[in-house]
Amino acid sequence: MSTYDHDGPAARPARSTPAEGAPAGPPTSGRTVPAGSGDGAETRAARAVRLVSAAALGPYQSAVVRIGFSATWLFFLLRELPHRRELYGPDGPWSFGLGNRLVSGNHAFTTLLWSDSTVWFEVVYALAVVSSALLMLGWRTRTMSVVFMIGVLSLQNRSVFMGDGGDNVIHLMAIYLVFTRCAQVWSLDARRVARGAARDRVGPALWAVCGLGLLVGTWRTSGSGVFGGGEWWLWVVFWGVWAVQGLWWAAGRFAAADARALLDVLANLVHNAAMVVIMAEVCLVYATAGWYKIQGTRWQDGTALFYPLKLDYFSPWPELSSLLGTSGVIVMLLTYGTVMVQVAFPFTLFNRRVKNVLLVAMVLEHAGIAVLLGLPFFSLAMIAADAVFLPTSFLRRVGAFAGRLRAGARVPEQRGEATEAAERPRTLVG
Repeated sequence: MSTYDHDGPAARPARSTPAEGAPAGPPTSGRTVPAGSGDGAETRAARAVRLVSAAALGPYQSAVVRIGFSATWLFFLLRELPHRRELYGPDGPWSFGLGNRLVSGNHAFTTLLWSDSTVWFEVVYALAVVSSALLMLGWRTRTMSVVFMIGVLSLQNRSVFMGDGGDNVIHLMAIYLVFTRCAQVWSLDARRVARGAARDRVGPALWAVCGLGLLVGTWRTSGSGVFGGGEWWLWVVFWGVWAVQGLWWAAGRFAAADARALLDVLANLVHNAAMVVIMAEVCLVYATAGWYKIQGTRWQDGTALFYPLKLDYFSPWPELSSLLGTSGVIVMLLTYGTVMVQVAFPFTLFNRRVKNVLLVAMVLEHAGIAVLLGLPFFSLAMIAADAVFLPTSFLRRVGAFAGRLRAGARVPEQRGEATEAAERPRTLVG
């Protein structure tokens, strides 16, 4: 559970220059040497390796995904706070005994089945809320990402019949986020790194607390053999992540710079692989949804969206739903448009402009689902997943705009008291 690394902005490797006094190389003819030819020419394979290992790619996209999913889960937990015991706790229809029978068959991980105590349930629920808030803010992000994943798995696997498509997406993304360096920008960790924080004292304490929690969890589930049930492999992963984090800190504090650089390269490789998996997951969700819709007769004749608009359970605004449902043209356009956008999106990744247009269309589609069908958390989860494809230039402009707003809010009310630092635009990590 990475506690010490703050996922600060990855520094680009400096361009090497000849040492002072070193003999200059042979004169060149002024022609450009083609890549892959000539002495010292860099091959395409070497450039590709350096691209995926020198830095954690997509820092803004990973930050938006982190903020989006943690905020979605946090808002859901807060909204269901009065009903938490009926949904996931001891007062729910899915009893403690039924939960144990289900988990013994599918080997799902959940800490809520360690005890049927109401106090234990409240502790787990509170940790899920706190970890979601801290992950959204980017505080000790690597540790909070693991705790966030444990909270999501514990609640959702306790009552598997309470979820929908949005919960499935959160379930998967909570696992993927553990392997990303999603706090390079727009996080408290990045701000601490930018300010050049002194010796870290919170990190070692948090690392020790996590180790103690792992000991308790391992002892609690060691009912048969070394580890209990089918969870042994997950506990091996938890202990491995905890050990790697300790190695990371030790390499940065005591070992040579080469050891820390090697760990940094490995972290970049894992992050970039996780980002590819997230993008592939989003494309797979839309591709399967679109192609399954094509096989349905209601989607083929253009009337599929008429029926959910007439369901009372999915009509928070009955007048608006009735207005749209009475127009056959609008229903047909929305039905066919939904299918075409979902099927075409994975193929538009090779064209940036078309991809951005369809990305806007999908965001608007999910916003419409949130309003018309009353599924706000499903829509927020899908929009957060779509954010992995947002252009970096757009996200930078959003960050700069938010920084200017924050800087403007700090300007003193009296004239002439505004300092130069307050007037200068600031970034979210500055």
